[in-house]
Amino acid sequence: MAIDKWDPLLCGPFRELSAMQDRMNRLFEDALSRTRVVKEGEGPGVWTPPVDIYETAEDLVIKAELPGLSTEDVSVRVEDNVLTLKGERKRGEGVDRENYHLVERSYGHFRRSFVLPSNVDQGKVQAKVKDGILFIAIPKFKSIRPKKIDIEIE
Repeated sequence: MAIDKWDPLLCGPFRELSAMQDRMNRLFEDALSRTRVVKEGEGPGVWTPPVDIYETAEDLVIKAELPGLSTEDVSVRVEDNVLTLKGERKRGEGVDRENYHLVERSYGHFRRSFVLPSNVDQGKVQAKVKDGILFIAIPKFKSIRPKKIDIEIE
């Protein structure tokens, strides 16, 4: 069993409150960005790609949904212990705005930033795209990885 640092934001009711706050923030951001795009009708909006963040034995992994974007449209950067995704989804060329009946997809610039934990090697970040999903793998330091200790039975 590994010994981890206790973080009150990741335990018990604080974890649930933090998750609820994240959901509420996303709800308001989505509602405001959609309203802004519909009302303005002109110019690019702002949107936020959804992400999943999880941990394996070797890596911290971030998965971001970026359908329809090419690697030229997205940048991944690590600076001062912060990983930043930014890019832009542009409207398709060849179709006039007047010819659209419904626009539900978000367009425009996006930017997401994540503070990295101290147990990852920021110099070895790897990113790849598959089926519109950006996978970012950040390896953990080997010395910090938990080590399983076998218990002998007498």
